[in-house]
Amino acid sequence: MKRNIFIFVPIAILFCVIGVYFGVQRHAPASPESLAVANLLTQDMPDASGKTSSLAQWKGKPLLVNFWATWCAPCVEEMPELNALQTEVAAKNIQIVGIGIDSADNIAKFAGKYKISYPLYVAGTGATALLRQFGNQSGGLPFTVLVGSDGQVKKMYLGSIKFNELRKDLASL
Repeated sequence: MKRNIFIFVPIAILFCVIGVYFGVQRHAPASPESLAVANLLTQDMPDASGKTSSLAQWKGKPLLVNFWATWCAPCVEEMPELNALQTEVAAKNIQIVGIGIDSADNIAKFAGKYKISYPLYVAGTGATALLRQFGNQSGGLPFTVLVGSDGQVKKMYLGSIKFNELRKDLASL
């Protein structure tokens, strides 16, 4: 009988510890970045053509969210390469999404002129609040966020993208 107690008590303690661990993991607070992703995906925004769309359509999909503006020279410089990158990563089910901090008219003209193939949304000046939620307190542009299909921020890039680094990060998704 005593021998059985020495076997069952440690096993019971082990299962209690495992239960507590998973209970704490389940109720751990979400990171500010994951809350920012969740908030972003609740937004409805007009696209470059003026049609309002829900960003919830991208939930569960790996995303590269690029905050930009037509008046931001580094933003404009990286757009053609982002456009080419969208073609590369489409087969891997990765979506690039542009969030424009500009007027609808400027974004529409830009999209037409440069033939951008990925979705460009018009957030206007309201996008600065989104930037801050992601931790970009200065509101610097370009600002790009890599989001996994789990809705977690994998990496953030402030300033011009280094595309070799970005391709490595995308490959790790």
